[in-house]
This record gives sequence, C-alpha cells and structure tokens, in this order.
Amino acid sequence: MKYQSQKVALAYFAVALGLFAIQVLGGLLAGWVYVQPNFLSEVLPFNIIRMLHTNSLIVWLLLGFFGAAYFLIPEETERELHSPRLAYLQLAILVIGTLGAVVTYVFNPFEGNFLLGKEGREFIEQPKWVKVGIVVAALMFLYNVTMTVLKGKKTAITNILLLGLWGLALLFLFSFYNPSNLALDKQYWWYIVHLWVEGVWELIMASILAYLMLKLTGVDREVVEKWLYVIVAAALFSGILGTGHHYYWIGTPGYWQWIGSIFSSLEVIPFFAMMAFAFVMVWKGRRDHPNKAALLWSLGCATLAFFGAGVWGFLHTLHGVNYYTHGTQITAAHGHLAFFGAYVSLNLAIITYAMPILRGRDPYNQVLNMASFWLMAGGMTFMTFVLTFAGTIQTHLQRVNGDYFMDVQDQIALFYWMRFGAGAVFVIGALLFIYAIAVPKHEVIEPGEADHVPAE
Repeated sequence: MKYQSQKVALAYFAVALGLFAIQVLGGLLAGWVYVQPNFLSEVLPFNIIRMLHTNSLIVWLLLGFFGAAYFLIPEETERELHSPRLAYLQLAILVIGTLGAVVTYVFNPFEGNFLLGKEGREFIEQPKWVKVGIVVAALMFLYNVTMTVLKGKKTAITNILLLGLWGLALLFLFSFYNPSNLALDKQYWWYIVHLWVEGVWELIMASILAYLMLKLTGVDREVVEKWLYVIVAAALFSGILGTGHHYYWIGTPGYWQWIGSIFSSLEVIPFFAMMAFAFVMVWKGRRDHPNKAALLWSLGCATLAFFGAGVWGFLHTLHGVNYYTHGTQITAAHGHLAFFGAYVSLNLAIITYAMPILRGRDPYNQVLNMASFWLMAGGMTFMTFVLTFAGTIQTHLQRVNGDYFMDVQDQIALFYWMRFGAGAVFVIGALLFIYAIAVPKHEVIEPGEADHVPAE
C-alpha cells in the first residue's frame, strides 16, 4: 500500500460486505415468501422484506463506490486523502442513517410523521432525517475527494469518477421533491432511479473498471483513457434520453414512446463497449498479475453487465413490447442480472483487488473467491432465465388472455421454486466470498508479489 489514507477504504468495504450479507439473505427470504406466501406475514410482511432487500442493496453499493474512491484516488492523484478523519465521520453518519431507516421500516414507530416517518416512494422510502444525513455525508465525501483531486495529479479516471459521484449526489436531491400529481411524481422519481443506474453509476463503473484494467493488465494509460472517454460519451448520450422508456405509461406525452424506444435501444452500446474494453485490455496486457480472482471478477462484471443491463434491458425496452411486459417477472429478470453484473460484481472486483493490499496479505485465498464467483454468477444466470420464462408465460396469460393476476401466479409457481433454489446457491456464493476475503490463508509469498505491481 502506497498511501496510509487508503486504509479508510478498509472500513467502507467491511461495512459494505456486512450489508451485502443482509441484502442477499433478505432476498432469499423474499424468494421464500413467493412460494410460501403466509410465511412471517404477521411479523415481517413482504413489502417490508422487499424494502430492506432493495435499500440494503443500494446502500452497500454506495459504500462500495465510496470505498473504491478512497482507495484509488490517492494512487491516481499521487497524494494522501485531504481528510481521512472526515471520511470516517461520513461513514459513521451513513451507518447511523442506515440503522435508523431499518428500525423505521421494521417497527414503523413514527407513522405519518413528516420528519421521522418512512416515505412511500419505492427505493427512496427513507425518513426525511435520514435523507438529510445522506446529503450531509455526500457533501463531506465530495469535498474530501474533490480537494484531494484538485491538489494532486489529474487523470481521466479521477475526472470521470468525480463527474459520476457529483451526479450521483445532485440527482439524489430529487428525493426531497414529492409533487401531488402522480405522473409528475413518477417523472421526477425516475430522475433518481434511472439516471443513477443508467447514467452516473455507469460513469463510476467505467472509471473503476478502467482503474482495475490499468493495474491488472499493464496496458498503457493512454489506451485505457481513450476507451474510457468513448464509453462515457456513449453512456451519457444514450442514458439521459433513455429515461424515456420509463415514461411510456405514466401519463406523459406520446412522443416519449419514440424517444424512449430509440435512445434506450442505444443503451446497449456502452455496455458492449465495456465488455469489449475489458477483454481487449486483457488480450493486450503484458502483465501476469498474481491476483487472478480480481481479474475474473472484472471480466465477469463487464460480461454480465452487457447481458443483464444491455441484452435483457433491450428485450423489453421498445414500447410495443413494453406495453405487454412492463411490471412482469421479465422486469425482475432484467433488474437482478443488471444489478449483479454491473454494480455488485464491480464492487466485489475492487474489493477482491484492494483488500489483500489493504491488509498486507497478497496473494490470498483466491480459490474460494473464484469459486464464489461461479456460484453467484451461475445462480444469478439461472435465476434470470427462470424469471424470463415465468415473465413470458405471465405476459401471455395476464396481458394477452386477460387471466386474473393470482390465477397466473398459481400457474407459474414452479418457476418461483426454481428461483428460490437459484437464490440459495447465490447466497452460498456470497457468504463464501465474504469468508474468502475475511479469513487469511497462510501462503509463502514470492518476492515481488507482496504488493501490486506499479501501473506505469
């Protein structure tokens, strides 16, 4: 480890992995409720389980992004972080906010209270005081990393990363605006949900993936930066107006059907470019890096993101198709594989690369780590196919034939059982990953392998 302030990332990654465990266990519980609907219905209703599952996903991904930024920015800027103390304070605020949100969701002690009660908008149900805390933590983070970058060396990776992180924080401000008109509410709600995951998060993903390729393959920085600019340009060009594919059926003007269809079709391009980028960098690379698990996760991230976010997104993004499929299990198939491929795998890739360096034990237990990749990737891929078949049948029976919703649910129950089995395999893989990262494996370290090889 070159810079002492990079140690901050260790705390972020540790909390993120803890929330990752909670998130996947919550997902498994939700999957069980699909096959046994009355399970815990009086104690922990399905809507609360789902809320915990989705919120913990978002929070742990954000903590992973923050940790990644605190790890790579000192190396890229060639200076220590502006204020490690501020970074730890930011983490404390986020942890307190997370605990407060969980207590509010589960026990609902302040129902209807403007400041303390939970809100009803999906993914941003956090109470107002938690949202204020998130904004304060985000401002602390942006000040910290921006000051570090301004005082140090500027690179394409830090520039794109900062652009993504600033966009992430600014777009979250729309969570405070809740108009009474439902169509207007949904229009602004998608400013957060879509422009995060199909806009600024893609910038963060591209910059972290570029950093990993730089370190793991040894390709010249100039080559990596050219690819990075092309990917980012494609992501912004397609992603911003691609928001229109969420505007089809919420009461907005009809021209959004064409804008949404055309531009969201183009959203496949940046994900294909990221996959091509990762494999070309490895092919051109001249470095045999000892951390093979990090390389596997990086390539897996780019590949699964292309299929989950790109291909499965395209399957139901055209308005003529979406008219029948929106809100079915096809949406769930796309959402699960897209999030796992693009962002979960990205965080696990940077954690796999950074943790051994932060803990001074490289190489480490990579066999278990790579086994966890195949378990998670296999489980999620099978789950995606299962939900796709379920969604196809659901679309035909419910949207074409006009059968009742619950009758259709009974007809596709077999797919929910298979989804639960796939989820169980995924959870085993996730817990195996955490074990592989947390528990050291005593190996003889060859000279020169104790730390990562310099990029230049």
